[in-house]
Amino acid sequence: MTPPVTTIAPVTPLTPTLQRVAQHLVGGLALKEIATQAGLSAVTVRQYLRDIRESLHCPPRCKPPVIVHHLLATRQVATPPADRPAPKLGPGQLLLLRAVAEHSDARNIAIAAKLAPADQRAALDQLLTDTGAQNPTQLVILAHGWSLLPAQPTQRGAGQ
Repeated sequence: MTPPVTTIAPVTPLTPTLQRVAQHLVGGLALKEIATQAGLSAVTVRQYLRDIRESLHCPPRCKPPVIVHHLLATRQVATPPADRPAPKLGPGQLLLLRAVAEHSDARNIAIAAKLAPADQRAALDQLLTDTGAQNPTQLVILAHGWSLLPAQPTQRGAGQ
């Protein structure tokens, strides 16, 4: 007997309004900054982010780095060019980078990166330092600019 095959639902293309909000997110802006730049209320931006998650089939509570990864991997918005050359990262750092892009929960990031949960924060802080990223969302944006992340996000357990 053949095991059941998991099918990946096609990503729903974003409306022009959602694309504008997504582009701000990929530009590294936080929710309040997006609201200010777009001339929208924070409540409206929050709803648009929910709509973007739904269109991308991301889990309801996934964090911005996961949403950004899905947006860039599915080419819903253009990948911004990296403003600096890619640093040399070791295999463990590349594994952590991918885990940050695909998972929201610290424990799941640690498991995916093959780290002890107690070591995950220090390893992430070191990765941020080594890449010059200010936060995990910027890290994912830079990593896409450097072509260090896969073209398609993994579906199984993504965002958890």
